[in-house]
Amino acid sequence: MTDPIRIANCSGFYGDQIDAAARMVRGGPIDVLTGDWLAELTMLILARTRAKRPGGGYARTFVTQMEQVMGECLDRGIKVVSNAGGLDPDHCAEAVAELAGKLGLEPTIAYVAGDNILDRLDELDTAGVALTDFETGAPLAPAEGDNGYISANAYLGCWGIVEALDSGADIVVTGRTTDAAIVCGPAARHHRWQRTDWDALAGAVVAGHVIECGTQATGGNYSFFTELSGMDNPGFPIAEIAADGSSVITKHPGTGGGVTVGTVTAQLLYEIGGPAYLGPDVVSRFDTITLAEQAPDRVTITGVRGEPPPPTLKVSMNSWGGYRSDLRVALVGLDIEAKAALAESVLWRSTPYGPDDFDAVSISVDRTDKADPTSNTEATAIWRATIKDRDERKARSVASALNNMALASIPGFHGLPGTQIAQPFGVHTSGLIPAYLVPQRVTILGGTTTVIESAIDASAAGNPAVSIEPVLPDLPEPFTGPTANAPLGTIIGARSGDKGGNANLGLFARSPAAYVWLAGEMTTERLWQLLPETAGLEIERYELPNIWSLNFLIHGILQEGVAASTRVDGQAKSLGEWVRA
Repeated sequence: MTDPIRIANCSGFYGDQIDAAARMVRGGPIDVLTGDWLAELTMLILARTRAKRPGGGYARTFVTQMEQVMGECLDRGIKVVSNAGGLDPDHCAEAVAELAGKLGLEPTIAYVAGDNILDRLDELDTAGVALTDFETGAPLAPAEGDNGYISANAYLGCWGIVEALDSGADIVVTGRTTDAAIVCGPAARHHRWQRTDWDALAGAVVAGHVIECGTQATGGNYSFFTELSGMDNPGFPIAEIAADGSSVITKHPGTGGGVTVGTVTAQLLYEIGGPAYLGPDVVSRFDTITLAEQAPDRVTITGVRGEPPPPTLKVSMNSWGGYRSDLRVALVGLDIEAKAALAESVLWRSTPYGPDDFDAVSISVDRTDKADPTSNTEATAIWRATIKDRDERKARSVASALNNMALASIPGFHGLPGTQIAQPFGVHTSGLIPAYLVPQRVTILGGTTTVIESAIDASAAGNPAVSIEPVLPDLPEPFTGPTANAPLGTIIGARSGDKGGNANLGLFARSPAAYVWLAGEMTTERLWQLLPETAGLEIERYELPNIWSLNFLIHGILQEGVAASTRVDGQAKSLGEWVRA
C-alpha cells in the first residue's frame, strides 16, 4: 500500500471525553480509530477495580464509546485499536462482543494479552530470573505480604496488533501496550513493514506519541493557547502516516484548537527522557525529527531515524504502600508562621506517635496569602501535613488533630478540601524483563490464539543497526545585545509530566535565535535556581536543537510515583508552567 493511512485518536486517558469517538468517526474520513486509556496510575485504579469485581479491570468507557460508533465503523471499514483492555483484555473483548450482539452486529474481535506477568513473578523468581530496576539496573526486591505487587505489566509493542489485523479483526483490544503501539500497529500492517524497518517504525512511533494524548496535540495544555481559537472544545488529532514512516499531524476541519509546529513540539516533549526514545519495537531518535507546517492545521514529521530495540521490556508494577492521611488547614491573616508552628504542635500532641514513628511525614506551608488582602482567599495560606504508614491504625490516629485545633488553637481555624484520613495508596516501580520471556498472545474471540514473539535478533535478521549521527540544523550565533527582565514564558513554551517517581520538563523555543539563547541560559544549575524544589535532585539535561528544545529529567521529585507523591501537583503536569512564570 502506498497511500498514507489515516489514524484518528479518540482518548488520551481513562475518563477522556465520552463523545470523542463519535466526533472522530463522523467528522471526516479515517481508516483507523485508536484510543489510549492507560497510564501508570490507571493500572493501579484498575487493580483496585479488579479486586472488587473480578474480571472488571478494563476501561468500561471504551465499551460506551463503541456503543456510539461500532455500526458506523463496520459500515465504513474503520478498524478500531485500543489498549482499553487494561488488566483484563479478554473480558473487555467479551463486553464489546456482548454489546455487538445487543446491537445486532457481528464484528470480528481480537484481544492481545501476555503483558500481565503478575502471576508469573514467583515462577520467574524460582527460575532465577530477577527483574531489574529501570533506573539503577539492580535486582528488584520482592514486594511481599500486605505490600505485595497488585499489578505487573510489561509494555508490549505493535506486532500482536499487526497479527490481529492480519487475521481479520475489526476491533482489537490490548492490555498494556505502549501508547504509540496502537498507532504503529495499524501503520505497520497497512504498509507491510518488516520488524527491521527501523526508520519507518520510528516515524510511526513518533506520530503515535504525538496523538496518543488526544487534544494535547491540537492546543490542549499548550503554553501559547491564547493564540488559538475554539480552545473551549479543541478537536482530536489525526496522523496520516506514509509508507516511509513520515507523517502529517492534522485534525478534522471546523474543529477547535489548532495543529501547529508549536503544539506538535510541545507534545513531542511530553513524558520523554533522552533523545533515544526506547520502545519494544524500535528506538526512535527524537534528535532526528524535522517539523514543518505544510498548510494550516497540517504539520509534517519527517527524517525520523530508528535503531533496534533493547533486549528488555519495561514493566509497570504497582504495590500497596500503606495508608496516608492528608490534613489541610487554612492559616488566615497575620502570624502565619506562628500559626503553622502551633498547628504542628497540636498535631503531635493529638497522637501517641512522634514524627519518627511513621513511615513518612511531610509538613509544609504554602504561602498563598497576600499582604493587605482584598478577599478572604488572599488572606489565606495553606498548612499541609501528609502522614504515611503501613499500619492503618497509626495513619488514622492523626484524625483527632483537626478536632483539637478547631476551638483550641489558631484563630480563624477552618479545614480545607483535600483532607483525607487513612486512605490506601500505591507505590509505582518500573522494572525490566528480558523480552523473550514475554510473548504476545493474540486471540480471535471464539477462534484461535497465535503467539507472537516480543524479542527480535536484529543481526540474525540481516539488518544490523548503524550508528546514527543526527544532522544538526544551522543555528545563529548567540545573542549579545541588551536584555530585559521578564518571565521565561514570554518567549519559551513548556510541557511536563510524570515518569514514575521522576518528572520530565520540556522547554521549547519558537525561533532558532531563541533556542540558542535558551540552550546557553538554561543550565541544570539555572533550573535549580528557578525551581528551588528541585535543588539537590539529580537532573539529566538533553538538547534537541532540531526541534529547538531542551528536555530535563528530574529524578525523584514525585517520590514513589503519582499515587504516593505529596506534591500539590503529584503528576508534574504544571511544572512547565511554573518554570515559565
